[in-house]
Amino acid sequence: MPVPPAPSARSDAVFAPGLMQGKVLFVSGGGSGIGLGICLAFARLGARVAICGRTEAKLQEASEAIRRAGAPEAMFVRADVRDPEAMKAAADAVGQRWGKIDVFVSNAAGNFMSLAEDMTPKAFATVLDIDLRGTFHGAQAALPWLRRASADGSGAIMISTSATLQYKAMPFQGHAAAAKAGIDSLTKTLAAEWSHDGIRVVSIAPGPIENTEGGPTGRVFGALAGRQDVRRVCPLGRYGTTDDIANTAVFLASAGGNYITGTNVVVDGLNWQASGAADALAVKDKIRAAMQQQRDSRARGSGSKGHEADKQSRL
Repeated sequence: MPVPPAPSARSDAVFAPGLMQGKVLFVSGGGSGIGLGICLAFARLGARVAICGRTEAKLQEASEAIRRAGAPEAMFVRADVRDPEAMKAAADAVGQRWGKIDVFVSNAAGNFMSLAEDMTPKAFATVLDIDLRGTFHGAQAALPWLRRASADGSGAIMISTSATLQYKAMPFQGHAAAAKAGIDSLTKTLAAEWSHDGIRVVSIAPGPIENTEGGPTGRVFGALAGRQDVRRVCPLGRYGTTDDIANTAVFLASAGGNYITGTNVVVDGLNWQASGAADALAVKDKIRAAMQQQRDSRARGSGSKGHEADKQSRL
């Protein structure tokens, strides 16, 4: 029988208390889901936290949760990542209040299910505008304040939320996969261009994260999930949590991640690689029995593989 999966854990059960004290975190799309999970993780470790998004009520509620989690200070700015001027104003508001941005997380995203042939050009452009162009706008806006943070040699980092959609053919996700592939490419370019400033750039590719819009039962992929066995989707035996992604972000932003840049970190329980493996593992006992039967029927010392059509066995 499969071993039960190890659970995720909150940041304050994993990392040293006060690890992010004195640090400034700024997250686009920080009002819910993975973005808010990252904010709460950093708040528990003592960081000042700022978020931006389009819905003021959601931002207000999230900011209060961030304060309750332990952030010494929290703020929000209403901004649409598709608007470069709005993003500049948001980053400047954060930088002017706290003097720097140590960690910028580009997390805002949009997605839906659609065949490419059914998608309007405007719908395709909207996802690219939010995901890819929004990442570019946020990067430009945060850069001066990331430079402020890294000027003393302590470093700074930009983290983008990517995906694994683009690693293989993914029906119904042509728009989002194209955008996330662009984010991964931009990550490498910015890592090179900003390296002399002491700024690292990394993207995180989450797998199915429960209780999020893009998770296995959320708005985007819920119709596909159905009642599938979790191990058919994630061989480790559970869906991810926002803590899994947040802890990865904390590690990358800590001194432990200081030599990691220009790459994509996959956090998915083997999900994307297991599209074929998961089905095989689901019938592992039957395959093992069949292989054992084949071995048992092999004539010892003959070199035969026990296959009737094996010419070598009839020489």
